[in-house]
Amino acid sequence: MDSNNFNDDKLESRLYIGNLDLRITEAALIKMFSPFGKIVSEDFLWHTRGPKRGEPRGYAFIQFSSKEEAIRAKEKMHGRMACGRPLVVRLASEKYPVEGLASSKNVEGSRSGLSGGGCGQINRSAKIAAIKNKLKAMDEEGCKNSKKQKLNDESCADGSENPSAER
Repeated sequence: MDSNNFNDDKLESRLYIGNLDLRITEAALIKMFSPFGKIVSEDFLWHTRGPKRGEPRGYAFIQFSSKEEAIRAKEKMHGRMACGRPLVVRLASEKYPVEGLASSKNVEGSRSGLSGGGCGQINRSAKIAAIKNKLKAMDEEGCKNSKKQKLNDESCADGSENPSAER
């Protein structure tokens, strides 16, 4: 039972820090959060593959020695501007607040095609639906264009000039 309490305390003293500007370094992040307590560990995430390999991913995790320190850091740093961007700071154990955002992201995703940003199944489903709708519209437009071409070809069978026909 003690090991469960230890793991719970560890999770509750771990912070997620998001919306990090790419110019923010590990050292700068530690310097920003060290006034709130003893930092036990820091995980700064980097792209490991692809064209962005070696670049920061834009988020990190910081582990404080106590839950109280983590909560204090969260309260003081959430929304604070760093390199022109507001930091997103929450306990790593907290689930991302989907209520309220779910319906707006779904509508936004289906309206604008592919909306960037958020995470979760709702946003992914909206993206998939938008892609399917776009492919269907393109397919229907392709059919209309081929019917128009066919009509143009038939109307020119009497020998008149067809400007769209290839020579």
